[in-house]
Amino acid sequence: HIDNEKHRLAIQDILWRNKILFDPTPSIINIPSQSAIRTGDHPPIYSKQYSASYTDQNMKFQETQKLLERGQIEESTSPWSSPIVLVKKKDKTMRFCIDYRRLNAITIKDAFPLPRIDEIFDQLSDAVYYTKFDFKSGYFQVTLSKEDRPKTALSTRDNHYQFTVLPQGITNGPATFQRIINHILGPARWKYAL
Repeated sequence: HIDNEKHRLAIQDILWRNKILFDPTPSIINIPSQSAIRTGDHPPIYSKQYSASYTDQNMKFQETQKLLERGQIEESTSPWSSPIVLVKKKDKTMRFCIDYRRLNAITIKDAFPLPRIDEIFDQLSDAVYYTKFDFKSGYFQVTLSKEDRPKTALSTRDNHYQFTVLPQGITNGPATFQRIINHILGPARWKYAL
């Protein structure tokens, strides 16, 4: 909350001039990632889809259609497949997830450092103004490398797909995303952007 009217108007002006940065429509900003799913020479993992009710099958179909329309998944002929899981949220709606546990078990872990919360709070201790930016569906803004795409495959009762963007649930997702954020922030990191 900013009490000083002059400062509030200046910040409001900056936000207004940069309103394109706050576009609410789903997008892919096409930030390429290096391989995030290194599995060595392990053979493809195929997991059958979990049994689901007619209602849940319809939800899976609707969600995959949205992802397909946005370009976040594409049709696939991959020998890999991980099952879709619908997880009930607090508000009783369902969250569309992929169970990548078997894939994660064979993935070589990325050791890229993630920020420590205590270091972030230390850095913020003397700050006067705070703001935050949240990438809308952040992982979905990162283009997945072509060699990783088949490993992200999932199936519905009607088709087989693979992600074109970084999916949630893969073990190296946080490290891959943080590497890109560090690159974007560049020298501003730890000075005035965390």
